[in-house]
Amino acid sequence: MPETALAQKLLADQKEAMKAKDKFRLSVIRMLRSELQNEAIAKNAPLDDREELAVLTREVKRRKDALKDFERSGRPDLVESLNLEIEILGKYLPEQLSDRELKKIVLEAIAESGATSRQEMGKVMSLLMPRIKGRADGNKVRQLVEEHLE
Repeated sequence: MPETALAQKLLADQKEAMKAKDKFRLSVIRMLRSELQNEAIAKNAPLDDREELAVLTREVKRRKDALKDFERSGRPDLVESLNLEIEILGKYLPEQLSDRELKKIVLEAIAESGATSRQEMGKVMSLLMPRIKGRADGNKVRQLVEEHLE
């Protein structure tokens, strides 16, 4: 099976980072390639683009969650390092939706689901998340849905 576009880009960027002797960027790229490989091994089959995006999104989310903890505990050294990792990983994510685009998609999903209250938020989110996977922060999406379902 041919390598995906992400796998090819990661390999090219890894070679570039090696040539530039950018050890930090190289370690982040290697970590991501390793996570993708581990996921493929667990699945016992090559990953498709959607599955790769899920792994990438998960890794960015892990770092954002850890970032909050490090900020609270006053660790500026680790905050800076994680911000750099998030920036590097973010280059492999699809283009993020603008606030206006995201709001439009949220409103469409609410209308399509027929939801009118927060108790029906699950119906909206189940329609919405596949449409925006990797293109918007989940917390931001949840907040927008809550605002429109009050």
